[in-house]
Amino acid sequence: MVELGYEAELRSWTVDELLESLPLAADPFVVDLLRDLETHQVEVDARIAKMARGWTLERMPVLDRLIMRLATVELLHQDTPTGVVLAEAVELASRYSTDESGRFVNGVLAAVAREVRPEADSTT
Repeated sequence: MVELGYEAELRSWTVDELLESLPLAADPFVVDLLRDLETHQVEVDARIAKMARGWTLERMPVLDRLIMRLATVELLHQDTPTGVVLAEAVELASRYSTDESGRFVNGVLAAVAREVRPEADSTT
């Protein structure tokens, strides 16, 4: 999922352009997330920017920004449990981005989750 989003961002491709370039069909869940992000990116970016105090989107590492975008759109438009979304995002950031990315992504996304899913248990 992150790989496809990363490629689309680096090439400035739409989701349709990205999908046409793939040798195999992408997972439908991934396609839905990418399409949702394409449709709602202004809202998603505004939510991330609001919670990332002292950081602009442009200043964030590309992978952190992409991981948070995908997780935010998942929080907004999918029924994946909040804890699962946060755990997966932190794992991806910790594994593939900077040494500080896991904590940064966790902090920003936890704040986003509290705003968009106030009914969710913070421990899930």
